[in-house]
Amino acid sequence: MSKNINVFGLLVLGVALGAVGTFSYLSLSGSGADTQHSVSAAQDEPLYWVAPMDPNYTSDKPGKSPMGMDLIPVYKKELGGIDAGPGTIMISPEVVNNLGVRTAKVELGLLHTKIETVGYVKYDEDQLIHVHPRVEGWIEKLYVKAAGDRVTVGQPLYEIYSPALVNAQEEYLLALDRNNSRLIQASRNRLKALQLPKNAITELKRSRKVKQNITFFAPQGGVVDNLNIREGFFVKPGNTLLSIGSLDQVWVDAEIFERQSSLVSTGLAVSMTLDYLPGKIWQGKVDYVYPTLDGKTRTLRVRLRFDNTQWELKPNMFAQVTIHAKGEEVLLVPKEAIIRTGSSDRVVLALGEGRYKSIAVKVGRYDEKFAEILSGVSAGDIVASSAQFLLDSESSKTSDFKRMNSQDEDENPAPSTVWVEASINSLMAGHRMLNMDHQAIAEWDWPAMTMDFTVADSVDFSALQPGLTLHVELSKSADGNVEVVMIHIPDGDISQGSDSDNSATTSGVVNSVMVDHRMVNISSGPIEKWNRPAAEVNFMVSDAVDMSVFKVGAKLHFTFEASDGQFIITTIKPMQMSDISGE
Repeated sequence: MSKNINVFGLLVLGVALGAVGTFSYLSLSGSGADTQHSVSAAQDEPLYWVAPMDPNYTSDKPGKSPMGMDLIPVYKKELGGIDAGPGTIMISPEVVNNLGVRTAKVELGLLHTKIETVGYVKYDEDQLIHVHPRVEGWIEKLYVKAAGDRVTVGQPLYEIYSPALVNAQEEYLLALDRNNSRLIQASRNRLKALQLPKNAITELKRSRKVKQNITFFAPQGGVVDNLNIREGFFVKPGNTLLSIGSLDQVWVDAEIFERQSSLVSTGLAVSMTLDYLPGKIWQGKVDYVYPTLDGKTRTLRVRLRFDNTQWELKPNMFAQVTIHAKGEEVLLVPKEAIIRTGSSDRVVLALGEGRYKSIAVKVGRYDEKFAEILSGVSAGDIVASSAQFLLDSESSKTSDFKRMNSQDEDENPAPSTVWVEASINSLMAGHRMLNMDHQAIAEWDWPAMTMDFTVADSVDFSALQPGLTLHVELSKSADGNVEVVMIHIPDGDISQGSDSDNSATTSGVVNSVMVDHRMVNISSGPIEKWNRPAAEVNFMVSDAVDMSVFKVGAKLHFTFEASDGQFIITTIKPMQMSDISGE
């Protein structure tokens, strides 16, 4: 989540305005403050002083921050007679404006859950017909030559010579000659039962001549499939001569994991993309949810239906599918309002009149914009959706729960360098600076946020570009300055000083297997090489790896590589749980 604190922008603004508007947490300081602020500050002695750009740097006396800026006094003010509990802080309106604090309301709403999987295109079996003869005979002429030929309704398919059809025609003519209405109706019904075309019966009655060869026509338009005959073949009733499938609509068979089965129901909207037409999205719906799971892979089959008026979708095509599941009404907050830590999740409540308090919450599912809150807040509460990590730093000093960096920090000092995943927002080449959204850094007690960083001379700045997602090594000096000293781009385009290998080795436990798609879900251990914590991940499996090794509950040691945004397992071997826990 982004905190949108642009250090470089604040520094430039501070220089341009001659440091007018320097912000503080609990009150404005300095001889230039107006009389009202001076009286307010005099009522309380400062509790401590804090660095403007680093809320974790505090001092019990005035001085300079590691970045050379004046420390800002922090005052404990009365909270308007309302006791909001430990951890409540008050911030002046000027500081709120300087920090760019935005708020959002906790609301009840539907969480847009997306299930992403893969599937295969197939014929709509409701519109797939099979052509069988009703008599024995020989195929004298075949009008369709190969599977895949397009046919239209009423188009000739084949001619057959059948003694049974010849006899049935003669019986009909004999009944007509005798002018016996019962015999005429019985013989006519027999011709219909043998599937003699209606126009052939009409022509027979008019011409009174028996045809040796009878032509049969396509009952519907579509594509010929399973063509099992050639001219001269002898056929019998029950033989499947050919099939005709309509492509105006198609089915897509997909599989989802067992844990996702409760989110899927008939009628849900589905979107689909295919590699052969990049950028095009097909919209469809869930047509049927199969009632049983696959006993081996523990997956549930789902049938999807899509319109295909241009016949662009062809059977057996591989597709990427997104099922847009409908969830129940839940409490929602913007995803960026969540402050993630190693042991808990928090939000900053906006209590009004400049008062804020950081509280613990229990978070459920996420979608692209919102997070589900299971407990901790109520509908109608107001939470901070930007600059909340600064507010949380102040609130946590006196709140009901401990800060992440405990008193044991002196015994286990934080490392001076860390690896973290980040996305580049913008570049300032003239200053060798960049603005990035980085993930949480537990070693430094940093939540995920947006910040400006300087880039070391050893890094190839030309390899960086906006929108790039990569791994960066950050180095913190003794005076608190942080810079990027090494980068790793997952697609293999690695800059100077980075590891050129885009593979990693770890261990894990198999949760589920999708054999047909060569996909497995594994609870993998941490990947120290890429600074990734333990997580549940979907892996593709290389063709060189035997899928039979993957069993639900199996404990494995495996190597995988990152390619085109996917993790692909390349080698694997079973291992004991004790080995996994010992890593």
